[in-house]
Amino acid sequence: MGDSREKDLRVKEEKKLNIKKKERKKIMKRLFLTVMAILSLTMTFAENEKASNVEAVNAYNFEVNFTSLANYLNLSSDQLEAVKDIHSEFCANMMNASGTDAEESKVIVKNAVYRDLTYMGYILTKKQYHDYLKVLNATFTNRGLNK
Repeated sequence: MGDSREKDLRVKEEKKLNIKKKERKKIMKRLFLTVMAILSLTMTFAENEKASNVEAVNAYNFEVNFTSLANYLNLSSDQLEAVKDIHSEFCANMMNASGTDAEESKVIVKNAVYRDLTYMGYILTKKQYHDYLKVLNATFTNRGLNK
């Protein structure tokens, strides 16, 4: 009689252990799926954030082909050198604007454009300046910065 009682206790213990193992497997499975879901969301968010940052930086990248610009504006060699210097400062200011918040960015862009146009006004003739304004305005519009 003692043996059957021990067997019954062992069987009950084994059932409890099996149930606990099954519960652990379910819990581990849920935990694994939860962790995978969180990682997936994090990676998606990080990828979207990275893409938007790259787009923002590219919008503020104002490097130009100076040969094409010189041909379009009909620049002399002295004018071309001065335009290169002025434009390199403008590009640096615009890249600084890409790394700031929206309000500060607007101020930096406004100041950069003001300085660029002021300096270009000294270097270019009226017709060249007018054509430069068209190019700059089209560039700002195409990049979505004319808001």
